[in-house]
Amino acid sequence: MVIVIASKTEYAGTVSPAAIGEETTVIEVGPEDDTYLVEGYLDLSAMEAGDEVVVRIYIAVDGTNYRKFLEVFFRDAQAEPVKRIHTLTLLSNMLLKVTLTQTAGTLRSFPYGFVKEVMGTA
Repeated sequence: MVIVIASKTEYAGTVSPAAIGEETTVIEVGPEDDTYLVEGYLDLSAMEAGDEVVVRIYIAVDGTNYRKFLEVFFRDAQAEPVKRIHTLTLLSNMLLKVTLTQTAGTLRSFPYGFVKEVMGTA
């Protein structure tokens, strides 16, 4: 059996929280026809002194109930502002959500780019 990428979807845009402390969805994907992979980048270069951001990844392993998988905090201007969300492998029924919450500072906008690759067989 040969494994192939059956489909690919790109997600690109800018996430702009509406209020301090408001969790904002960056992307939400799944379920799919087969096992799938998601990876991407967040650009935090807009952050300045006094800004704080929390990035969270949630996974619904059971296909319904999101549970926190990862939570990362960033403060002030970032020396290396592009943050990579490493490849996550998900079963077809699983769901994925990435969020961003600005918890302090001046509200900013943050560009992002993700790719979802759905597996298949040839």
